Amino acid sequence: MSQAEPRVCAVIGAGDGLGAAISRAFAREGLTVCLTRRPRHADALEKLAESIRAEGGDARAFPLDARKEVDVASFIDRIEQSIGPLEVLVFNIGANVRFPVVETTTQVYSKVWEMACLAGFLAAREAARVMTPRGRGAMLFTGATASVRGGAGFSAFAGAKHGLRALAQSLARELGPKGIHVAHVVIDGAIDGAFIRGLMPDAAEKREREEILVPDEIARNYVWLWRQGRSAWTFEMDLRPWKESW
Repeated sequence: MSQAEPRVCAVIGAGDGLGAAISRAFAREGLTVCLTRRPRHADALEKLAESIRAEGGDARAFPLDARKEVDVASFIDRIEQSIGPLEVLVFNIGANVRFPVVETTTQVYSKVWEMACLAGFLAAREAARVMTPRGRGAMLFTGATASVRGGAGFSAFAGAKHGLRALAQSLARELGPKGIHVAHVVIDGAIDGAFIRGLMPDAAEKREREEILVPDEIARNYVWLWRQGRSAWTFEMDLRPWKESW
């Protein structure tokens, strides 16, 4: 790798909350962050990239439907050919929905699985193609409480998140010996942000008391996972507020 060639962190699912925090965190580490979100959020994605550049980082916006195989492959190819080697892949698509099982349509179940599981597979496969020959890189997957414990009303979400966790486990066993660090992060609790504040009237007060997950604090752990030496790699980390019941 030449001195002028940047290392790249691709964030699949760079939303306004955790995805944005992760993107900023890796940009502060000197990586060029390539941000993706569904095309309908293209304006918001570009604003995030602009804000990171305004802080002195390097960020590029790529509107992308991560469920589309050809588009994901083209995204990774574009990074490798036009920007630099992919150093970190962060898969951060949420797809959290809640429906009673009798109200969960096949369309809903399939879409949630495609967003939270199939898209993770596509991104990881394409990243593995370019990382494996170099013998280095990291793949970090955002999980949830539903990754390890299915709850009432979350049949679609839990099924997809369980699948993503199993994917990450398989990848860690297959790619770890090839120099690729794969980690799965269980986010066990509500994350502060506009969506949660709309659902929880006391979210701001909970944040003041550190009783709700703060995106920047979560993001610090993603950077820490990337920086781990390979003699002591973490596969799974769970993060929750100090007062979270578990």
